[in-house]
Amino acid sequence: MTDRALAVVRAGALTTVQDRGRPGHAHLGVPRSGALDPLTAALVNRLAGNPPEAAVLETTLDGCALRPRCTVTAAVGGAPCRVTVNGRPAPWGAPVLVPGGALLEVGPALAGVRGYVAVSGGIAVEPVLGSRSTDLLSGLGPPPLADGAVLPLGPETGLHARVDVAPQPRPPAELVLHVTPGPREDWFTPQALRTFTTRAYRVSSASNRIGLRTEGPALERARSGELPSEGMVLGAVQVPPDGRPVVFLADHPTTGGYPVIAVVRATDLPATAQAAPGTPVRFVSVHRR
Repeated sequence: MTDRALAVVRAGALTTVQDRGRPGHAHLGVPRSGALDPLTAALVNRLAGNPPEAAVLETTLDGCALRPRCTVTAAVGGAPCRVTVNGRPAPWGAPVLVPGGALLEVGPALAGVRGYVAVSGGIAVEPVLGSRSTDLLSGLGPPPLADGAVLPLGPETGLHARVDVAPQPRPPAELVLHVTPGPREDWFTPQALRTFTTRAYRVSSASNRIGLRTEGPALERARSGELPSEGMVLGAVQVPPDGRPVVFLADHPTTGGYPVIAVVRATDLPATAQAAPGTPVRFVSVHRR
């Protein structure tokens, strides 16, 4: 029988298994998790001949190196990078045939932050609460990849896409996040509310899968004290005591006590996956109460 598995030769700084996540468990304190850029994850799955829900690898900044034990079709997307098979250049953003035993190398990001690697059959680690995603906050799902790990692959279910190169958006030169104010905008001064939607912020190097942290002008509160913990949603913009907004991403906590000044429109969130530290961030209000 063919050994359908993938050996990890170089894990990279932070490479995780991700799929569509495990929504619907917030009442149990379980984040949704899943790919930070679900559109790109679905694209590389389609290029490799997988259904959109198949698990992929999400790399961070410096890529990874993988050796399949059987012949597979792979696809790499997201942050642009150099791709090679046994040292020979291979296309980025297109199906790549990788013979069994060959070395697939996904190089460091040339722009952006996160790359997505799909392999025909999908990464078939054991699901937890219906998802194979790594959750960095709760620890659910498989651990981040380590050198020498072996990942099982599922059976091939379809033919890879017949394209030369699939178009993908460039990493943002400026991250524009459309927000709906509230539910706790009344905890901030009128000047803070103006500052939030008129001044520029930048992506902090402390950002991760839990939240996109920003650097910029602090937002002054109109009242002191803290809220009792309340439910948090994907895209919530929470303001901790230092006054710098934090956008909650896939592995965010399900509750929190800092006030939420606004919530980011869901269609803007995939771009946060590729916003490198230092990228300008602008919050644009789409509704005022």
